[in-house]
Amino acid sequence: MMSKMNLKSLVLSSDDKTTRILRRVLSDLEIDIEHCSTSDQMIRRLTRDRFEAFIVDCSDTDAARSTLRAIKAAPVNKRALSIVLVESQIGLKGGFDMGAHFVLHKPLTVERAKSSFRAVRALMKRERRAQLRVPVQIALDCAGSLCRYRAKTLDLCEGGMAVQFDGQKPRESIFRFSFQLPGVDPKFEFLGEMAWQGDNDQVGVRFRDLPPQERLALRDWLNRQLPDIGPDDPPIPCRLTDLSLAACYVTTSAPFPVSTRVILSIRAGGLEARVCGMVRIAHAEYGMGIEFLQSSPEYEDQLRPMVEILRSKDGAAPEVAVEPDGLETAPQDMTASTPASDDVLVKLFHQEAHLPVEAFLEQMQWQRQLEESS
Repeated sequence: MMSKMNLKSLVLSSDDKTTRILRRVLSDLEIDIEHCSTSDQMIRRLTRDRFEAFIVDCSDTDAARSTLRAIKAAPVNKRALSIVLVESQIGLKGGFDMGAHFVLHKPLTVERAKSSFRAVRALMKRERRAQLRVPVQIALDCAGSLCRYRAKTLDLCEGGMAVQFDGQKPRESIFRFSFQLPGVDPKFEFLGEMAWQGDNDQVGVRFRDLPPQERLALRDWLNRQLPDIGPDDPPIPCRLTDLSLAACYVTTSAPFPVSTRVILSIRAGGLEARVCGMVRIAHAEYGMGIEFLQSSPEYEDQLRPMVEILRSKDGAAPEVAVEPDGLETAPQDMTASTPASDDVLVKLFHQEAHLPVEAFLEQMQWQRQLEESS
């Protein structure tokens, strides 16, 4: 059985006050902190040791940029979160342009930092759990474009599996798999792509289109096999400002980064819906726009009464709580993407994500007024 381990962070800062605040805040959140005073020190550490998060003070912009590039290039830390601390002259946009997942303004205060790092910690825990592998052998139905193959799993995690083929390894890279988890019904069916090749007919497979409900079922099964790694953080309460059948916007002082998969719990008028979504737009220290990943009459039937409650303004607004479900490793370029939905809110997320926060909120308010008057 695995013992509970604290999350690990590595901090780059030459500012003693900033470092003291980070030590206090992260200690309260049970996140271990190691400190580097120079970029070279951090780069040496990140190539050797695994961390869940890197915190980079951008007082030296060039050093910060080179450090963030090194973090993204380090195989051992490719899933780690990057948090940057910026002065007003760099600003939030400058921090995100460097490739950070979270951006915090300097000077830090204890309370503001603690609020932001609660969201950081929740995503750190989710990412660590998603990478934990459970050794298990399950027979696989595996079909490529050329023929079918016999194979079995060697281990499973939320994002993929190690597979051993019975006989020669196939030369194809994309397969359709199906398998049955012990004690879970129905079968899982999804596309997978080869992520690595090993010896003895073994390959690593990355899940490509695992449906949200099957992802949750897989997560629940994996959690039952790893009971001692500590629970995920509770969902973060948010205030709902806009809701459609395909998306929503919520305000929170600690939004998750763009391309974070999330699970929303929405309650209103005695009704409750649990929806999987993707953060499409994030406004630091203010809020985030979330596109729903499910699209079915059943989900629309759950959401439609809540949309009406929000529009009517009679009674209490829907209650919303959001928890992270993992971070996509290849964020979508929203400026070059075409939304799959005709939903007005989804289109706004895709087409106006480049706007400053105030301008985006004005566009969303204008669109809301049009919807309410129609």
